[in-house]
Amino acid sequence: MFAAERQQEIMRLARDSGRVDVLSLAEEFQVTAETVRRDLKALDRAGLVRRVHGGAIPVGHLDFEPDLAERDAVAADEKERIALAALAELPADGSVILDAGTTAARLAAALPVDSALTVVTHALPVAARLADHPGIALHLVGGRVRHRTRAAVDAWALRAYAEIKADVVFLATNGFAPDGGLTTPDLAEAAVKRAVIGAARRVVLLADSAKFGQQHFARFGDLADVDLLITDMGLAPDDARAIEAHGTEVVRA
Repeated sequence: MFAAERQQEIMRLARDSGRVDVLSLAEEFQVTAETVRRDLKALDRAGLVRRVHGGAIPVGHLDFEPDLAERDAVAADEKERIALAALAELPADGSVILDAGTTAARLAAALPVDSALTVVTHALPVAARLADHPGIALHLVGGRVRHRTRAAVDAWALRAYAEIKADVVFLATNGFAPDGGLTTPDLAEAAVKRAVIGAARRVVLLADSAKFGQQHFARFGDLADVDLLITDMGLAPDDARAIEAHGTEVVRA
């Protein structure tokens, strides 16, 4: 296959799935990862895709928001490791907020059965995982439920979070960068995320490395707002140091 043919196919895959990653493309076309990176660089220069950490997204899809089930299948192993690493950040006997996100939902599923915690969440998938948990005092925050994320947003949710101060929030994001901050496609989701940051004494961000460098429409915070980032080994050491320069501790699971 000639380079031009391969690049045309890469564009088609990016449009169909909303994202392509270097390793999968290398396996698909039986070429080296470096060859794929050159293809993506050429497509990026032509304005046909936007390169992001580990791959690329099609131009015009920067704020494409996949459905919850689709997002849960992306970087599944990395999210599982992040969730397990996050268990070490749980207070022994205290209160936590679990944000809406597939990694936060995995953390909820991983909570030990003998956990004695007060958990607050506006995410229906998180609440469903914890509803029958014997040691959890579960508080479900209400509001308008977004179908894409199954998360409550708008005034009811904002009022509820204004009334509490939890020990720690496990925060999710669609994109994070030293300069671009924390971003998500939807303004209503961003407002709730901003509220949960203010509703906790400690902020732990759970984000796989593929989200590094991505920027979306609605900004809800800065890395300086985050005490600890738990990510995966896909985040380069130089990028981890750049994040730590903002005062955020980084753990790569």
